[in-house]
Amino acid sequence: MEFTKGIVMAQASLYQQVLDPANRANPYPLYAELRKTPVTREADGTYVISTYDAIVALLHDPRVSSDPRSRPGMAETALSPEESLLLPFINLDPPDHDRLRELAMRPFGPPQSPGRVDALRPWLAEVTNDLIDGFAGKNHLEAVDEFTYPLPVAAICHLLGVPREDQPRFHHWADATVEAFDPTTGTFEERQHRRIEITRELGEYLNTLADARVRRPGDDLISGLLTDAGPHGPMSRTDLLNTAGLLLVAGHETTVNLIANGLLTLLRHPDVLERLRHEPELSTRLVEELLRYEPPVHMLTGRSALADIDIAGTTIPKGSPLALVLAAGSRDPERFADPDRFDPDRADNAHLGFGSGIHYCFGAPLARTETQVALSALARRLVNPRLVTDPPPYRPNPVLRGPRHLMIEFDAVAPA
Repeated sequence: MEFTKGIVMAQASLYQQVLDPANRANPYPLYAELRKTPVTREADGTYVISTYDAIVALLHDPRVSSDPRSRPGMAETALSPEESLLLPFINLDPPDHDRLRELAMRPFGPPQSPGRVDALRPWLAEVTNDLIDGFAGKNHLEAVDEFTYPLPVAAICHLLGVPREDQPRFHHWADATVEAFDPTTGTFEERQHRRIEITRELGEYLNTLADARVRRPGDDLISGLLTDAGPHGPMSRTDLLNTAGLLLVAGHETTVNLIANGLLTLLRHPDVLERLRHEPELSTRLVEELLRYEPPVHMLTGRSALADIDIAGTTIPKGSPLALVLAAGSRDPERFADPDRFDPDRADNAHLGFGSGIHYCFGAPLARTETQVALSALARRLVNPRLVTDPPPYRPNPVLRGPRHLMIEFDAVAPA
């Protein structure tokens, strides 16, 4: 107990310590303590779930809602009808979620567009090598601002058909969206209204872009969503703007962290870095292990129970908010052998890096491909790279976790 001015102050719970930015560099010991009690209740009524089996069970449970309107606390500050229309499909439950996700998948991936992401590999390699070429003549770089941020932004803008000259505009929207996902900033209701405000701002820009695609469709996702001739298509203009806005922001922010976490992990494991330099095929398994060992998304918040749910010996009451600590589940020793060891040869790696269930990460194929291309190129071309500061400074957000800066020294840049 701490004593301040004669008042006894309660010790912070494990979950509150996880949320504390002071623990961002290494939250894993706290996760290990959390797993000792798979389901815990916070003072504000949030139930925190930290073991692999319990998390997976809830991610597949139809009694768990992702719709903020299901939260009892939203009754006093309910979203207006206009604001409700601005919810992207990740914030909806079936059947609306399923319909919109299926529409979004048609121009993005299998079975309708199975080769779209793989076809991006040559273009991604070109952009990646162009960025690395810019490091020639230097012996250091700040990897986040100079590499791990610009590559995913270029990729998602290219996929959606956003002109390259407009890409810098999304930095503001991305930062604001990430802040709105941070459970330490304001109340849940305040964060929801902030997300809606950002969605509206971004929607105004995307609406102009969609108008241009109506007049002249191209080979991009926005054009595909506008011209879909499938049984449920095309998307309404409102749903298209919500979906495109979601992809623009969420589609790059998590990949920024995945590539940065991956580079940091490789520099901490020089033996694996050396293997990747000579075995580019290792990148596929390596990225899967990164998604388990140092994932970009550490928890899912914003979910609530639609009914009483019995899980891991605890009854979660109807209406309770949930926090699913994915990163704790992915290091659960009951599911993974030697879970705190980084092992790119790990077998049976069913990690939670992209979640699970109906809300499994929509952009997973793109994130995997970008990270495989990026880390392989960095391993091949940076000569003797090494960390300047370890641990690096981290972003304060406990949900989307990654370095804010990552200073690296190296001897030279090898030819592509």
